[in-house]
Amino acid sequence: MISDFIYKYYIDPIRLGQPYNVVDTLTYAIILVAGVYLLYRWLTTSTWLSDIGFKIDATFILSTLPYVVLGGVMRVIEDTGMITGDFKYLLITPLIYFVLFFYTIGILFLSRYLTLKGLTKSFLTFYFWAGVLTVLVASLVLVAWSTTHHGIDLFVLFAILSMAVVATGLVWSFMKYVCRWEYVRDPLYITLLFGQLLDASATSFGIELHPALQYLEQHVVGSGLINLTGTAFVMYPLKLVVLFPAIYIMELYRKEANTAFWHLVLLAMIVVGFAPGIRDMVRMVLYV
Repeated sequence: MISDFIYKYYIDPIRLGQPYNVVDTLTYAIILVAGVYLLYRWLTTSTWLSDIGFKIDATFILSTLPYVVLGGVMRVIEDTGMITGDFKYLLITPLIYFVLFFYTIGILFLSRYLTLKGLTKSFLTFYFWAGVLTVLVASLVLVAWSTTHHGIDLFVLFAILSMAVVATGLVWSFMKYVCRWEYVRDPLYITLLFGQLLDASATSFGIELHPALQYLEQHVVGSGLINLTGTAFVMYPLKLVVLFPAIYIMELYRKEANTAFWHLVLLAMIVVGFAPGIRDMVRMVLYV
């Protein structure tokens, strides 16, 4: 009985590539919240990074963005089917989050070691560029794969990025000039807006506008609203319904909260929008 439940709601969706369901969505959300808290406790109580002046701040969050992009790119590598066997499941949600977490922590350890040895002057500089290099290598793998398949559609890339940039500019301007939220000048809030609206843009383009393929929304809430309204462009108001109160509450919390935990929560919010957005956009560019 229990095994049937686990297979139906957790294992089969991963193994068979099925859309998310209510049960696994809620479970992954709980795991995400617990993971952010445990990561906060570990990073703030451990002494293994304190000797190099490590802090969980805006610079650290921005330096972590390449690893967020890496998650989306690696997910597309699995989508192409070039990885066979059971190893491919390591690049499917939720296992890919654990893989990327341990990889990122490994780079943190390496960066700390190099800094203590005097081989690099800045701990975060090596950490950032190691992430960029990994994204570049993963992207080159996809470029090589594309040469024997559908190629790279630069129009799709330009269209999705343009939609995301325009949407971000409009929402940011409304927040700043209409709502008078001066704090949205913060690069972290701009990153959050762009990541979430990139996700909305990629979903909308893939379902409504892609020149060759029609994609499906796999998340429970998004697919439900698309079926209800009959259009994927409903993803934009869905994102806004979440973003406006989320940013307002986050700013209120920043004034009183431990800033380290605040930054990690914001990073989690960036990840759940940016990584899927990158994955969807790259899939559509490659016709995967």
